[in-house]
Amino acid sequence: MNRGELSNEQWEKLKPLLPPQKPQTGKPNHDHRLVVNGILWILRTGAPWRDLPERYGKWESVATRFYRWQKAGVWNQILEQLQASADQQGMLD
Repeated sequence: MNRGELSNEQWEKLKPLLPPQKPQTGKPNHDHRLVVNGILWILRTGAPWRDLPERYGKWESVATRFYRWQKAGVWNQILEQLQASADQQGMLD
């Protein structure tokens, strides 16, 4: 694991909130964890998509997944679910 990437604990919380790895139609997606770590790298560095290190996969695939999930409201759903879980555990002020 590289610095700044999801820990195993973070991944286990996030994994069930993501869309299925294999959609009902078409070919399976690239590994969600790898793609999410690539997205986090872009957000952390502020670099353009084309500068994404190859270890995260093709930059086009990572960018496409980010924008597709953004359009589908996946990021907002994840945020809401994580906030609700933290609130239930008394972790929110």
